[in-house]
Amino acid sequence: MLWIWDLIVYSFFGFLLEAAFAWVTGGRTDRKGLLVLPLCPVYGLGACLILSLPRWTAAQPWALFLAGGAAATAAEYLTALYYERALGVSFWDYGDLPGSFQGRVCLPFSLAWGVLSLVLVYWVHPALAPLLARIPAPVGWSALAALLADSLVSAALLRRSGDTACLRWYDRS
Repeated sequence: MLWIWDLIVYSFFGFLLEAAFAWVTGGRTDRKGLLVLPLCPVYGLGACLILSLPRWTAAQPWALFLAGGAAATAAEYLTALYYERALGVSFWDYGDLPGSFQGRVCLPFSLAWGVLSLVLVYWVHPALAPLLARIPAPVGWSALAALLADSLVSAALLRRSGDTACLRWYDRS
């Protein structure tokens, strides 16, 4: 049950990080990926992959930086591929950034994921894991049901419209 909370909480932190990044850079504010819930699932998936790395990587910061950056980059690439192939949309395009690979991933963000891996494994997760472990299982199953429902509705809307704007109900006039 704990992995569900890891997915949800780190997806929420990703949403906050995306909102802050958009605010600081004047970038796009519509990259969350779900209709209602304030979550960026790619961050939750990346965090779960990072937390699943072999224990020896956490003992070596350089190994964690490299493996964590690679794991999060893989999550980002596969998520972009899913969005494009299965749903017909793209939430990001890194084509103009250094080290871009097919516009889905790029070197600057891979390096950022490496740094975020260190922050996640050494500080954030050790502080949150005991709190998340206390959440009763029925609450976790309810949260998972809400996440799945929002994911299915969002996927259907994206597939039908082919446009990420269909998820922006919050700023329509």
